[in-house]
Amino acid sequence: MKRWLIPILVLSLLFVSACGNPAQSSDHEEASGETITYQSEQGPVQVPANPQRVVVLSSFTGNVMALGVKPVGVDSWSKKNPRWQKRLKDVPEVSDENLEKIIELNPDLIIGLSNTKNVDKLKKIAPTVTFTYGKLDYLQQHIEIGKLLNKEKKAKAWVKDFKKRAKETGQEIKEKIGEDATVSVIEKYDKQLYVYGDNWGRGTEILYQAMGLNMPKRVEKVASESGYHAISPEVLPQFAGDYLVVSTFNDTDNSFMETDTYQNIPAVKKDRVFVVDGKAFFFNDPLTLEYQLKVFKQKFLGR
Repeated sequence: MKRWLIPILVLSLLFVSACGNPAQSSDHEEASGETITYQSEQGPVQVPANPQRVVVLSSFTGNVMALGVKPVGVDSWSKKNPRWQKRLKDVPEVSDENLEKIIELNPDLIIGLSNTKNVDKLKKIAPTVTFTYGKLDYLQQHIEIGKLLNKEKKAKAWVKDFKKRAKETGQEIKEKIGEDATVSVIEKYDKQLYVYGDNWGRGTEILYQAMGLNMPKRVEKVASESGYHAISPEVLPQFAGDYLVVSTFNDTDNSFMETDTYQNIPAVKKDRVFVVDGKAFFFNDPLTLEYQLKVFKQKFLGR
């Protein structure tokens, strides 16, 4: 599509939205045309009371799907998630730089992050709401997505139930590994090795916040504020806890795990290393958290 067509298409969509679209109504009979006012970070936004065509340009795809809404367009990381391939098989990948593709999807709501590009142009296509990553904790963020989709009650019910189940599992794990045992989460991404704090996906929220397991003091010192900290493989033993969760990617060189430095870490020698799929563990939405809870039950408790 030629770029000079974008303004024309945007105006066309706005005209159709204002006048009503009989064809769209027949395709989505549940859409009532009613709106609600969502109090976003940027101020009040009129959004559909029952959105049917949601485009997600960020890390909130799992939140949207957990609330019973299937997106019509998602970001690249969501498409890479191996656990979502079936759900998102027919859902196209979109980005904040491909306005033509977003226009073609005819969205009634767009969700992104505060650093999403072209927000002013996106707002001309459909109501657009952005969130600052980390401004809210991972559970409150889900409740906010629930408010945005007019499903706050459902979101709150899941949060309450999840917190209870995760806390109980954490207590069981502590009884098995000891109250003072520590857990480190590490990941080699591209060419850099990282350790993670308690709010950067990869299972960190459920391990440290929901389950209440202990982070090594050295990791807490360097990663609690930023959420992550880059290290060299040579100093990894200084950041390793009694247990290691290693997030891996099949397209990343993880040869550091074959070195003597790594192999001599006590957690490695005692077979206390849990290797997880980085693409499946990347987010902290309800679908991912449920999967992480299941994995950690199996890894720590053998069930």
